[in-house]
Amino acid sequence: MAKTAWIFSYKLKKNVTPEEFMERTQRLHDDVISKAKGFLSWEHYVQDETWTDFVLWETEEDAQNATTVGQGTEAAEAFYACIRMVTCRALISRFVKKY
Repeated sequence: MAKTAWIFSYKLKKNVTPEEFMERTQRLHDDVISKAKGFLSWEHYVQDETWTDFVLWETEEDAQNATTVGQGTEAAEAFYACIRMVTCRALISRFVKKY
């Protein structure tokens, strides 16, 4: 099976600093996401106020299963509390080819 990526873009709430958000992201990564089956990596990018995350998984099945791995955890709730959810766009995309 091919690698699969979660690709998210979003903006932070006005009262959230980038430093606070990165601390909460680190906690979610360390406590939850990095322990999920098939996790490979998580990268953050930012342009102006729009953040983009690339989270890579070993398989499409791993990526799909991981969509619920953090539900109800304090780390996930703290992470999502930073995001203006109306700005969030998400894709789950399968790897095709690297050039």
